[in-house]
Amino acid sequence: MSRLVFITGASSGIGQALALRFFQAGYRLALVARRTHEVESWAQVHGVSADSYKIYSADVSDSNSMVTAGQACLAAQGLPDVVVANAGISVGMDTAVRGDLEVMAQTFATNNIGLAATFHPFVAAMVQRGSGSLVGIGSVAGIRGLPGHGAYCASKAAVISYCESLRGELRPAGVKVVTLCPGYIDTPLTQKNRYAMPFLMQPQAFADKAFAAIEAGASYRVIPWQMGLVAKLLRLLPNAVFDKALAGRPRKHRQSEKPS
Repeated sequence: MSRLVFITGASSGIGQALALRFFQAGYRLALVARRTHEVESWAQVHGVSADSYKIYSADVSDSNSMVTAGQACLAAQGLPDVVVANAGISVGMDTAVRGDLEVMAQTFATNNIGLAATFHPFVAAMVQRGSGSLVGIGSVAGIRGLPGHGAYCASKAAVISYCESLRGELRPAGVKVVTLCPGYIDTPLTQKNRYAMPFLMQPQAFADKAFAAIEAGASYRVIPWQMGLVAKLLRLLPNAVFDKALAGRPRKHRQSEKPS
């Protein structure tokens, strides 16, 4: 039987591009999305045969929903070889606005608790088998905090640290944990941004690089590589220089704002 990949956020953007790349490599697909009809339409357009994929309807911000989806995958398709916790949200926030505290809570519920809930159903079985890859999608935004983007930056910094911790826990059992940090990818999450996005990458180009990193068992990879250099530079900059460089930078639009 061909290998199996479990991917969240498969209805658009990076998740959809990764699903296509894994399918092209001969994997069976376990696809998680709230908008299941969009996944079905995508499968038909790309000639994905009905016996090559299953769709699981779940809300990543709801742990019980994600655990149920994972258990359903185990029962219907078996234990995945690769699990990609891709689903995430990105929205600006202002700590002075009371309603934005809920925005931050929702961001963490999706980007962090949802990631752990995605991995949870498969960890024990992968450890018992002695193989498997758990892939967390972080972001270059997790390297340093950007003004007006506190919730997203903090959540992606947490993804990076969480995956690092999990990697140390599971390495002795032969289970790999891969952290991927995209730069700017042309998806619905970035198309509303009102600031320059250097080295903007198309989703399928990202998926090709990400697939190669996952197959190689990389522990950490920034994609594209140019953003990796930028990330290292940002980390080395003294706070005074970093703050001055970002002064006046347009902020990420907030949930209550219309994108400009």
